[in-house]
Amino acid sequence: MTQSSPPRRHAVVIGGSMSGLLAAAVLAEHATVTVIDADTLPDGPAPRRGLPQARHVHVMWSGGARAIEDILPGITEEWTAAGAIRRSLPADLVTKTAQGWIPRFGEKQFNISCSRDLLDSVVRARVTGLKGVTTLQQSRVRSLEGTAARVTGVRVDTPEEEGRLVRADLVIDASGRGSRAQTWLAELGVGGIRQAEVDSGLVYATRIFEAPAGAHAMGFPIVNVQSDPRVPVPGQTATIVPIENGQWQATLSGTRGGQPTGDPDAFIPFAKSVRDPIVGELLEGKKPLTDVAVTQGTANRRIYFEKAELPDGFFAVGDSVATFNPLYGQGMTVAAQGLLAVRALLRAEGLAHPGFGREAQRALAPQVATAWELATSQDILYPGATGMRPRAGAGLLNAYVSRLMTGATTRESLTAAFLQVITMSNPPTYWLRPSVVWHVLRASDRGALKAPPLTAAERAVAGLDAAGPAGRTGPADPVGQVR
Repeated sequence: MTQSSPPRRHAVVIGGSMSGLLAAAVLAEHATVTVIDADTLPDGPAPRRGLPQARHVHVMWSGGARAIEDILPGITEEWTAAGAIRRSLPADLVTKTAQGWIPRFGEKQFNISCSRDLLDSVVRARVTGLKGVTTLQQSRVRSLEGTAARVTGVRVDTPEEEGRLVRADLVIDASGRGSRAQTWLAELGVGGIRQAEVDSGLVYATRIFEAPAGAHAMGFPIVNVQSDPRVPVPGQTATIVPIENGQWQATLSGTRGGQPTGDPDAFIPFAKSVRDPIVGELLEGKKPLTDVAVTQGTANRRIYFEKAELPDGFFAVGDSVATFNPLYGQGMTVAAQGLLAVRALLRAEGLAHPGFGREAQRALAPQVATAWELATSQDILYPGATGMRPRAGAGLLNAYVSRLMTGATTRESLTAAFLQVITMSNPPTYWLRPSVVWHVLRASDRGALKAPPLTAAERAVAGLDAAGPAGRTGPADPVGQVR
């Protein structure tokens, strides 16, 4: 007689978000996986009700792209084949940080520019095509099944059945900002989970425009004007990201007291009113393709699941654990990098290892903590911001980072160091390496750019005069430093 192999274990992922899909991909090596989502998951790059923030600019930093590539080899090529644009940083970036314009040096890092709908659709097609991965759509999880010691499944309301029991060896909550995990856990007798929040009152508004003829073919850069949290006024930003289908996705943001609105007539004037008017100048006269989409409720929020006595067989990931000011573009990267840590744990110990859920939650925590510190240390500085105050010594660290950022406007080595951390390719401790500290101590803004480093060809294709509408002149050929 041949001995039959034991049945494969089963995992449930709550939410077909980017983090949920990546969790399913990681778990598919060890179990069959059911992804449960309240929406109908579209076949292509289409909006879905459960992801309203998809209407706004989403940047996939190189740190996140590499992590997702590790989980799903070849995904970057699939994104670009679907219409996404791989952009060299800072070569394909015109950005004014709090300290000034960043020169367009040769590639140090990169990002993937496209709509969030396209990003998700390519990953969704890949993951749902994996062996053993199925979806349960138009279905809402009602509760966790089990006890305070162990989760054994979920109760789900499906189109065919209310309260259907779906048994699982592991349940992962990836249901996002609106997660009900704390309520579900409380129903099992697990309470007292600590939560922190920092809210700058940020509102952001997005409109898509038709890009000028020839702009995509020439590789028109991302253009971004950031706020300066050191100045006690509301922080306002404006960004244009070239995306698929010959479009420009423009997002504005403002913290409490300086928020944008949904008024289409106010969109370009707001863009012109930030620290440099270049985004508004570029959008002027361009054909809008959508109405203005506005999102509020963008507070940084962190739930310390890793410090709680969670039941075995459960952990949370992505926005269910922590949400960040979307301007920093951290969410997808944090989830992907955290799930790489979970994958390493799975490969080392296996899904059946006692306490795996709790260990997985702790494995995710370092990536969450790093992003949390980066986001909240800046957001708490804006007028009217609420939440936890900076830790002792934060002022000294902020002064050091400010000096590094000043150096990044003139020194290529510090531009590279800045991008290492901002793209989440290295943790902030990278900035304390002796080689970086040596350059920071010698940093200055002598020779810094005084105007947006757009080339004459880029200005021409965008319909700007060589000197710009306000007569501002930049370097004769800033990309000459680059290419």
